[in-house]
Amino acid sequence: MALSLCLQVLCSLGGWLSLYTSFCRLNKHRSYEWSCRLVTFTHGILSIGLSAYIGFIDGPWPFTHPGSPNTPLQVHILCLTLGYFIFDLGWCIYFQSEGALMLAHHTLSILGIIMALALGESGTEVNAVLFGSEITNPLLQMRWFLRETGHYHSFTGDVVDFLFVALFTGVRIGVGAHLLFCEMVSPTPKWFVKVGGIAMYAVSWCFMVSIWRFAWKKSVKKYHAWRNRRNEERQLRHNGHLKTH
Repeated sequence: MALSLCLQVLCSLGGWLSLYTSFCRLNKHRSYEWSCRLVTFTHGILSIGLSAYIGFIDGPWPFTHPGSPNTPLQVHILCLTLGYFIFDLGWCIYFQSEGALMLAHHTLSILGIIMALALGESGTEVNAVLFGSEITNPLLQMRWFLRETGHYHSFTGDVVDFLFVALFTGVRIGVGAHLLFCEMVSPTPKWFVKVGGIAMYAVSWCFMVSIWRFAWKKSVKKYHAWRNRRNEERQLRHNGHLKTH
Protein backbone atom coordinates (compact mmCIF):
# COMPACT_ATOMS: atom_id res chain seq x y z
CA MET A 1 0.00 0.00 0.00
CA ALA A 2 2.76 2.44 0.94
CA LEU A 3 4.64 1.64 -2.29
CA SER A 4 1.49 2.28 -4.33
CA LEU A 5 0.97 5.65 -2.65
CA CYS A 6 4.59 6.66 -3.22
CA LEU A 7 4.34 5.73 -6.90
CA GLN A 8 1.17 7.79 -7.30
CA VAL A 9 2.80 10.80 -5.66
CA LEU A 10 5.94 10.43 -7.80
CA CYS A 11 3.83 10.17 -10.95
CA SER A 12 1.94 13.27 -9.92
CA LEU A 13 5.16 15.18 -9.23
CA GLY A 14 6.56 14.08 -12.59
CA GLY A 15 3.36 15.17 -14.31
CA TRP A 16 3.43 18.67 -12.81
CA LEU A 17 7.13 19.03 -13.61
CA SER A 18 6.47 17.98 -17.20
CA LEU A 19 3.60 20.45 -17.48
CA TYR A 20 5.81 23.22 -16.10
CA THR A 21 8.57 22.36 -18.58
CA SER A 22 6.06 22.40 -21.43
CA PHE A 23 4.76 25.83 -20.40
CA CYS A 24 8.34 27.13 -20.18
CA ARG A 25 9.01 25.98 -23.75
CA LEU A 26 5.74 27.41 -25.05
CA ASN A 27 6.30 30.74 -23.27
CA LYS A 28 10.01 31.37 -23.85
CA HIS A 29 9.42 35.12 -23.93
CA ARG A 30 7.80 34.98 -20.49
CA SER A 31 9.30 34.56 -17.02
CA TYR A 32 9.57 31.27 -15.15
CA GLU A 33 6.95 32.56 -12.73
CA TRP A 34 4.50 32.94 -15.61
CA SER A 35 4.81 29.23 -16.39
CA CYS A 36 4.66 28.24 -12.72
CA ARG A 37 1.47 30.24 -12.24
CA LEU A 38 -0.05 28.53 -15.28
CA VAL A 39 0.63 25.22 -13.54
CA THR A 40 -0.90 26.61 -10.34
CA PHE A 41 -3.97 27.81 -12.24
CA THR A 42 -4.34 24.38 -13.88
CA HIS A 43 -4.07 22.59 -10.55
CA GLY A 44 -6.55 24.99 -8.99
CA ILE A 45 -9.23 24.35 -11.61
CA LEU A 46 -8.62 20.59 -11.53
CA SER A 47 -8.60 20.27 -7.75
CA ILE A 48 -11.73 22.43 -7.35
CA GLY A 49 -13.67 20.21 -9.74
CA LEU A 50 -12.45 16.93 -8.29
CA SER A 51 -12.75 17.90 -4.63
CA ALA A 52 -16.23 19.33 -5.26
CA TYR A 53 -17.29 16.04 -6.85
CA ILE A 54 -15.96 14.11 -3.86
CA GLY A 55 -17.53 16.41 -1.29
CA PHE A 56 -20.92 17.06 -2.87
CA ILE A 57 -21.57 13.89 -4.89
CA ASP A 58 -19.32 10.94 -4.08
CA GLY A 59 -19.18 11.60 -0.34
CA PRO A 60 -19.02 11.22 2.54
CA TRP A 61 -20.15 14.65 3.74
CA PRO A 62 -17.24 16.26 5.67
CA PHE A 63 -19.46 18.09 8.18
CA THR A 64 -21.07 14.89 9.41
CA HIS A 65 -18.40 12.24 8.79
CA PRO A 66 -14.98 13.70 9.72
CA GLY A 67 -12.35 11.07 10.41
CA SER A 68 -14.02 8.47 8.20
CA PRO A 69 -11.89 5.98 6.21
CA ASN A 70 -10.44 7.27 2.95
CA THR A 71 -12.18 6.27 -0.25
CA PRO A 72 -10.10 5.20 -3.30
CA LEU A 73 -11.06 8.42 -5.12
CA GLN A 74 -9.98 10.53 -2.15
CA VAL A 75 -6.62 8.75 -2.11
CA HIS A 76 -6.06 9.45 -5.82
CA ILE A 77 -6.90 13.15 -5.42
CA LEU A 78 -4.72 13.52 -2.35
CA CYS A 79 -1.77 11.90 -4.15
CA LEU A 80 -2.32 14.17 -7.15
CA THR A 81 -2.38 17.25 -4.93
CA LEU A 82 0.56 16.12 -2.81
CA GLY A 83 2.71 15.88 -5.93
CA TYR A 84 1.68 19.41 -6.89
CA PHE A 85 2.43 20.90 -3.47
CA ILE A 86 5.86 19.27 -3.42
CA PHE A 87 6.57 20.76 -6.85
CA ASP A 88 5.32 24.22 -5.89
CA LEU A 89 7.10 24.29 -2.54
CA GLY A 90 10.36 23.30 -4.22
CA TRP A 91 9.85 26.00 -6.87
CA CYS A 92 9.13 28.67 -4.26
CA ILE A 93 12.19 27.75 -2.20
CA TYR A 94 14.48 27.62 -5.25
CA PHE A 95 13.36 30.98 -6.68
CA GLN A 96 12.69 32.52 -3.22
CA SER A 97 9.44 33.93 -4.55
CA GLU A 98 7.22 33.61 -1.46
CA GLY A 99 7.28 34.71 2.14
CA ALA A 100 7.19 32.64 5.31
CA LEU A 101 3.39 32.55 5.47
CA MET A 102 2.95 30.95 2.05
CA LEU A 103 5.75 28.48 2.75
CA ALA A 104 4.05 27.59 6.04
CA HIS A 105 0.76 27.05 4.18
CA HIS A 106 2.42 24.72 1.67
CA THR A 107 4.26 22.83 4.42
CA LEU A 108 1.09 22.34 6.47
CA SER A 109 -0.78 21.21 3.35
CA ILE A 110 1.90 18.62 2.58
CA LEU A 111 1.97 17.35 6.16
CA GLY A 112 -1.82 17.21 6.32
CA ILE A 113 -2.11 15.17 3.13
CA ILE A 114 0.68 12.81 4.19
CA MET A 115 -1.02 12.35 7.55
CA ALA A 116 -4.36 11.48 5.94
CA LEU A 117 -2.71 9.03 3.54
CA ALA A 118 -0.64 7.40 6.29
CA LEU A 119 -3.62 7.03 8.63
CA GLY A 120 -5.97 5.86 5.92
CA GLU A 121 -8.64 8.19 7.33
CA SER A 122 -9.68 11.87 7.55
CA GLY A 123 -9.40 12.20 3.79
CA THR A 124 -12.95 13.55 3.89
CA GLU A 125 -12.12 16.72 5.78
CA VAL A 126 -8.71 17.12 4.13
CA ASN A 127 -10.49 17.05 0.77
CA ALA A 128 -12.92 19.70 2.06
CA VAL A 129 -9.99 21.87 3.17
CA LEU A 130 -8.46 21.39 -0.27
CA PHE A 131 -11.66 22.62 -1.92
CA GLY A 132 -11.85 25.66 0.36
CA SER A 133 -8.17 26.49 -0.12
CA GLU A 134 -8.18 26.16 -3.89
CA ILE A 135 -11.49 27.84 -4.71
CA THR A 136 -9.85 31.28 -4.60
CA ASN A 137 -6.62 30.17 -6.29
CA PRO A 138 -7.66 30.70 -9.94
CA LEU A 139 -8.79 34.24 -9.09
CA LEU A 140 -5.45 34.93 -7.42
CA GLN A 141 -3.60 33.77 -10.53
CA MET A 142 -5.92 35.78 -12.82
CA ARG A 143 -5.11 38.87 -10.76
CA TRP A 144 -1.39 38.27 -11.27
CA PHE A 145 -1.79 37.72 -15.02
CA LEU A 146 -3.88 40.91 -15.31
CA ARG A 147 -1.09 42.82 -13.60
CA GLU A 148 1.58 41.33 -15.85
CA THR A 149 -0.36 42.19 -19.01
CA GLY A 150 -1.31 45.70 -17.88
CA HIS A 151 -5.06 45.02 -17.54
CA TYR A 152 -5.38 44.99 -13.77
CA HIS A 153 -6.60 48.58 -13.36
CA SER A 154 -9.87 47.93 -15.12
CA PHE A 155 -13.41 46.75 -14.44
CA THR A 156 -12.22 43.15 -14.89
CA GLY A 157 -9.54 43.65 -12.26
CA ASP A 158 -12.11 45.08 -9.83
CA VAL A 159 -14.45 42.10 -10.40
CA VAL A 160 -11.62 39.61 -9.84
CA ASP A 161 -10.58 41.35 -6.61
CA PHE A 162 -14.17 41.50 -5.33
CA LEU A 163 -14.82 37.81 -6.05
CA PHE A 164 -11.50 36.84 -4.47
CA VAL A 165 -12.18 38.73 -1.23
CA ALA A 166 -15.81 37.54 -1.08
CA LEU A 167 -14.94 33.87 -1.67
CA PHE A 168 -12.01 33.94 0.72
CA THR A 169 -14.10 35.50 3.47
CA GLY A 170 -17.18 33.37 2.89
CA VAL A 171 -15.60 29.99 2.18
CA ARG A 172 -12.18 29.84 3.84
CA ILE A 173 -13.17 31.85 6.91
CA GLY A 174 -16.93 31.35 7.20
CA VAL A 175 -17.44 27.78 6.01
CA GLY A 176 -13.97 26.88 7.29
CA ALA A 177 -15.01 27.85 10.82
CA HIS A 178 -18.02 25.53 10.63
CA LEU A 179 -15.88 22.67 9.31
CA LEU A 180 -13.33 23.19 12.08
CA PHE A 181 -16.11 23.18 14.68
CA CYS A 182 -17.48 19.88 13.31
CA GLU A 183 -13.95 18.47 13.38
CA MET A 184 -13.37 19.51 16.98
CA VAL A 185 -16.65 18.20 18.42
CA SER A 186 -16.48 14.87 16.59
CA PRO A 187 -14.87 12.03 18.61
CA THR A 188 -13.70 10.22 15.46
CA PRO A 189 -10.68 12.23 14.17
CA LYS A 190 -7.33 11.83 15.92
CA TRP A 191 -6.25 14.68 18.19
CA PHE A 192 -3.27 15.61 16.00
CA VAL A 193 -5.59 15.83 12.98
CA LYS A 194 -7.61 18.39 14.93
CA VAL A 195 -4.43 20.30 15.78
CA GLY A 196 -3.54 20.35 12.09
CA GLY A 197 -6.99 21.75 11.30
CA ILE A 198 -6.50 24.54 13.84
CA ALA A 199 -3.11 25.38 12.33
CA MET A 200 -4.51 25.55 8.78
CA TYR A 201 -7.38 27.77 9.90
CA ALA A 202 -4.94 30.06 11.74
CA VAL A 203 -2.93 30.44 8.52
CA SER A 204 -6.14 31.32 6.67
CA TRP A 205 -6.79 34.07 9.20
CA CYS A 206 -3.28 35.44 8.70
CA PHE A 207 -4.00 35.63 4.98
CA MET A 208 -7.41 37.15 5.72
CA VAL A 209 -5.93 40.04 7.70
CA SER A 210 -3.62 40.93 4.80
CA ILE A 211 -6.49 40.63 2.31
CA TRP A 212 -8.80 42.88 4.33
CA ARG A 213 -6.05 45.49 4.63
CA PHE A 214 -5.58 45.41 0.88
CA ALA A 215 -9.34 45.61 0.25
CA TRP A 216 -9.69 48.56 2.63
CA LYS A 217 -6.82 50.49 1.06
CA LYS A 218 -8.14 49.85 -2.44
CA SER A 219 -11.68 50.87 -1.44
CA VAL A 220 -10.44 54.11 0.15
CA LYS A 221 -8.34 54.87 -2.92
CA LYS A 222 -11.29 54.24 -5.23
CA TYR A 223 -13.53 56.43 -3.06
CA HIS A 224 -11.07 59.35 -3.07
CA ALA A 225 -10.64 59.06 -6.85
CA TRP A 226 -14.43 59.11 -7.27
CA ARG A 227 -14.77 62.18 -5.01
CA ASN A 228 -12.03 64.00 -6.90
CA ARG A 229 -13.78 63.33 -10.21
CA ARG A 230 -17.09 64.58 -8.77
CA ASN A 231 -15.46 67.75 -7.45
CA GLU A 232 -13.80 68.42 -10.79
CA GLU A 233 -17.10 67.96 -12.60
CA ARG A 234 -18.86 70.34 -10.22
CA GLN A 235 -16.18 72.98 -10.69
CA LEU A 236 -16.37 72.65 -14.45
CA ARG A 237 -20.15 72.98 -14.40
CA HIS A 238 -19.94 75.98 -12.08
CA ASN A 239 -17.37 77.71 -14.28
CA GLY A 240 -19.20 76.77 -17.47
CA HIS A 241 -16.28 74.93 -18.99
CA LEU A 242 -17.62 71.38 -18.89
CA LYS A 243 -17.18 69.81 -22.28
CA THR A 244 -19.84 67.48 -23.59
CA HIS A 245 -19.26 64.88 -26.29
